[in-house]
Amino acid sequence: MRARRVTATIALAALASLLTVHAARADGPAISTPGSPTVVANEPHQLTLTWTPSAWVGEPAGDGPIGYEVQVPLTHNTYRLLGTTTDTTITVTDLAPSTTYRIAIAARALGGYSDSSPPTAVRTATGRATLSYLNLDWAPTNNQIQYSLQVTNTGSGPLDLAAVRVRYHLRFEGGNTSLVTNCDWAVLGCDRIRQTVQVFIPPGGSPGATPTPTQYPIPGTPAIGWVELTFASGTLAPGESTGPIQLRHHRHSWSEINERDDPSWLAATAQWTENGRITLDVDGLREFGDLNT
Repeated sequence: MRARRVTATIALAALASLLTVHAARADGPAISTPGSPTVVANEPHQLTLTWTPSAWVGEPAGDGPIGYEVQVPLTHNTYRLLGTTTDTTITVTDLAPSTTYRIAIAARALGGYSDSSPPTAVRTATGRATLSYLNLDWAPTNNQIQYSLQVTNTGSGPLDLAAVRVRYHLRFEGGNTSLVTNCDWAVLGCDRIRQTVQVFIPPGGSPGATPTPTQYPIPGTPAIGWVELTFASGTLAPGESTGPIQLRHHRHSWSEINERDDPSWLAATAQWTENGRITLDVDGLREFGDLNT
């Protein structure tokens, strides 16, 4: 009986110790915050990053190795995951050239986690082309969308405009997906520019369902989509630009459009800017812009 009492006392003491540690950790993460990432190598489609490591906070230390998540914070509680590693160096790929990413590091392990590091803004190296944007409309809630774009060849060889695809990303509020596209003026000539509208209707019914004749989304549910810009022909020499392409869109009914929720919209500033939320692909490969930055 005495042995059993000793065993019980030891077990209770161990449990109390664990509860004390867990109570201490309830006020904060069990792993220290890793350092913000620094750039080791910067290429058009990838970044090599490094950071100072994390460590367990308090005793006893957790079990197993500490791993790291490379994140792009999007909102307070969401992020885009770029990669994971148990090292303190990683090369992340599938990035867009000439695009700024806000990158943070968080530590994860069995039984513990850390806060995310302060994000570091990193602009990837220039690729084959960049895109400039000028908002021509100072009122984001009238009945038209008006802006200018121009493509610049930032590569070392000629750029075939027939291989270029530009997408201006929209959110069609109120369930109204009608849109008339116009090219008002272009240095290249509007006859060489093609515009198409693509809309993705959100599913109705159960999660993951697709719209059917009897199962549509709730009326007024916003739909996402884009205006796609392509070119019939043309070649840009290195450093050469298309010049401004002035575009204007409106609904068939000329009803009001709220541009503030459009992913590619930026408030008018009277200045040309590289709007990274308009995407540009060359031969199907992203060369500029990323919506999840």
